[in-house]
Amino acid sequence: MPTRSIAPSLFADTAASSTAGQAGWVTAHCDGGARGNPGPAGYGAVLSGPAGEPLAELSEFLGFRTNNYAEYSGLLAVLAYAIEQGHRRLRVVSDSELMVKQIQGKYRVNSPDLKPLWQEAKSRIAKLEAFEISHALRHKNKDADRLANQAMDRGMKRPQAPGQPAPPPLKATPYPTKSSAPPDPDAPRASSSGAESGSGAMLRGFTRDGVVHVLGGQTLPDGIFVKIIRE
Repeated sequence: MPTRSIAPSLFADTAASSTAGQAGWVTAHCDGGARGNPGPAGYGAVLSGPAGEPLAELSEFLGFRTNNYAEYSGLLAVLAYAIEQGHRRLRVVSDSELMVKQIQGKYRVNSPDLKPLWQEAKSRIAKLEAFEISHALRHKNKDADRLANQAMDRGMKRPQAPGQPAPPPLKATPYPTKSSAPPDPDAPRASSSGAESGSGAMLRGFTRDGVVHVLGGQTLPDGIFVKIIRE
């Protein structure tokens, strides 16, 4: 489940801050990313109320996904939060130009992986009284970016900074051996790894700092050869 908490003084340097005080409008900054494309992915989002007061932080590890999948997951999370909490007017800021222009109807959604997410987002948007979405550069979205990276750290079991409390455990979505749909063709490809065990079964993983990390909680037995394949 996403983590939700209150954080002080959000959006002090964002363009949205000048209009966030309009009656009834909630502002959400969301971000998503993947370390490798596809790779371990997560999203983060911060929401503030009509007077700029902090409402919530959302953050979740998504498993082995593409950058664009993670961006849409962040949007879906803030839409779900707004609907559940009874906020009828929502303004979203994202640094994903692709997602923003697809939601605005300026770009087509060609990816079979993204189309269901786009359709679900439009369905949730239709439940609101008013909705706006705009693009911002990454440095204007730093709080959401921080939360997205924290989600990826949790999923990859990277230690937290000294003095920070341990995060709640999250379940990763396992990446299938055979995908029902190809990765997003609009996104750049990055390297990942596959390992073949002695039984011939294909495992999925990725390399980081010269170390092979196997996904799905599986381990490699001692004394086998590993074949690295760029995808």
